[in-house]
Amino acid sequence: MTRLYYLLIALVVLTGPSAVAGETLYNGIQLPAEWPPRAADFPNDPVTPPYLTSPPAVIPIDVGRQLFVDDFLIESTTLKRTFHPAEYHAANPILKPDQPWESSGRGPAVMPFSDGVWFDAKEKLFKMWYYAGHGGGLTCYATSKDGIRWEKPKLNVVPDSNIVLKGARDSGTVWLDHGATDPQQRFKMALYAGGMFSLFRSPDGIHWTKAGDGSKTGDRSSFFYNPFRERWVFSIRSGSKRGRSRHYWETTDFFSFTPQVSEKKEPVVWVASDNADWKRDDLLTQPQLYNLDCVAYESVMVGLFSIWRGDYRGAKQTPKAIELGQLGRPKQNSICVGFSRDGFHWDRPDRRPFCPVSEKMGDWNWGNVQSAGGGCLVVGDKLYFYVSGRAGKSFPGCNYNDAGASTGLAILRRDGFASMDAGEQEAALTTRPVRFCGKHLVVNADAKAGELCVEVLDCDGNVIKPFSRQNCTPLRADKTLQAVKWKGASDLSKLAGQPVRFRFHLRNGSLYAFWVSPDASGASHGYVAAGGPGFTSPTDTVGSAAYQRAKGQ
Repeated sequence: MTRLYYLLIALVVLTGPSAVAGETLYNGIQLPAEWPPRAADFPNDPVTPPYLTSPPAVIPIDVGRQLFVDDFLIESTTLKRTFHPAEYHAANPILKPDQPWESSGRGPAVMPFSDGVWFDAKEKLFKMWYYAGHGGGLTCYATSKDGIRWEKPKLNVVPDSNIVLKGARDSGTVWLDHGATDPQQRFKMALYAGGMFSLFRSPDGIHWTKAGDGSKTGDRSSFFYNPFRERWVFSIRSGSKRGRSRHYWETTDFFSFTPQVSEKKEPVVWVASDNADWKRDDLLTQPQLYNLDCVAYESVMVGLFSIWRGDYRGAKQTPKAIELGQLGRPKQNSICVGFSRDGFHWDRPDRRPFCPVSEKMGDWNWGNVQSAGGGCLVVGDKLYFYVSGRAGKSFPGCNYNDAGASTGLAILRRDGFASMDAGEQEAALTTRPVRFCGKHLVVNADAKAGELCVEVLDCDGNVIKPFSRQNCTPLRADKTLQAVKWKGASDLSKLAGQPVRFRFHLRNGSLYAFWVSPDASGASHGYVAAGGPGFTSPTDTVGSAAYQRAKGQ
């Protein structure tokens, strides 16, 4: 095939007649005319997203780090993919009940449900909103300078407390809206109570004003913002033949999620658990999707799937469960991870818990681990995931299974959801044809025990001089941001705008991501989820400077 062929194909994808039928995304994916797509029911078996079966002929890669969580970018490879779970911090729980109002209702609880954890660049603070007192109807607020040690400030909403909202509530979500044109709407919140959402706005995340009643939902509904398409998406709990499941409703105006509007545009069938989700052998219950929190991270949407695997309160105790002392244990939810490149279809190749429950009675996460709104934060070369966990009746003074709740922190290498690995024998990965406007190829790789070299190919598979493997300066370090350089060229600017392939040669190492940055800082211009130290916008425009800021916090 010739270079002209790929240029013509790309032109058709981006501007041809098919583009009239639906939206073309930042990554070249063409959406169908009907969006969101409609289905009659939830499938029993995993479904491959359409963009993986028919990827674009040429993939634009100007938005974000390019992750290897699926085969979207891969034409061929002899590297082996490994998925990595997050690891719990040794200081967990990093937030626990220690105030009188946090033990109201049916027992002590301080947990995002989903609520939210964000880094506010304006104040250079980590901020957390959480549910306090199991059934007490309180929303509280905490801050941190490093994301690990948290303070509960005394505020003026309820004097001498960190309560920011009182009233009936179950789960809810808080979102820091970087695109808000009205400063009174910089923070948005939706709280579930009485069969529907209540919608709130706030200039500071402390003083909240109710903006209206949202539409009817289930009791563990949440929402998120998809910046790739500039849509607010409501993740609505629903019921199906598979039990707890999710319906989808999108809008450009957060406050339009009202009964009047949603009745005219009904939510559509979205996602549920399926036959690939495993069962606990001490409950033998069909897994269900309890909640789904989502966030834009670099070039993909990351989904945190809270998978319910049964409830000890209503389950028949097996001999093994009794032997293990499961009586009084909370319901079983663990967090699994999924990925979407179109914001609707999900790929969940690794069904192991990303943030698991503990099997040891008395641990903070003995049961019912769930994610926080905002998903994760980028802190230097790490990703921080905040989760709630319940100790159940094993928590001192607790007589309610799902109480005894606190907040924990799980940590992952930046971009570290999946790696492409090579051992002593060298292996290679060749991308599909990609297009970029930047200059500097940057990688996230661990090659400290081996080496990584890269070459650039044209559409016919020929090496483009001088970007050969022989001219590439080998990388032999473990860094989440390191530039690739070639002898005879200062950068990749002469290749900008034309389709090329990258071929990575790796020995004794792991490759996590690659991207082409417009400047030497390595800025990816991808989304940084709930933010982090050093970032000045919802995207990475600073590159290596954020690493320095995280070290000096």
